[in-house]
Amino acid sequence: MRLTNLPKGRDARVKSVEGSGSLTRRLLEMGVVPGAEVSVVKAAPFGDPIEVRVRGYSLAMRRNEAESIEVG
Repeated sequence: MRLTNLPKGRDARVKSVEGSGSLTRRLLEMGVVPGAEVSVVKAAPFGDPIEVRVRGYSLAMRRNEAESIEVG
């Protein structure tokens, strides 16, 4: 399941962060690493960006960024 498909308020663990380049590196540096617990807090009115909670802080990301994160 992708992070974009995770229902609001439900917790999941990051399985993998796919892709390469600066986007993937930036996500990993912000703590979105395999094994980290994440939850979707809310989404903007048109669904982009979304706010996620990871490692005790809130992080806003675009839907295309969240699509590269596999959770389970």
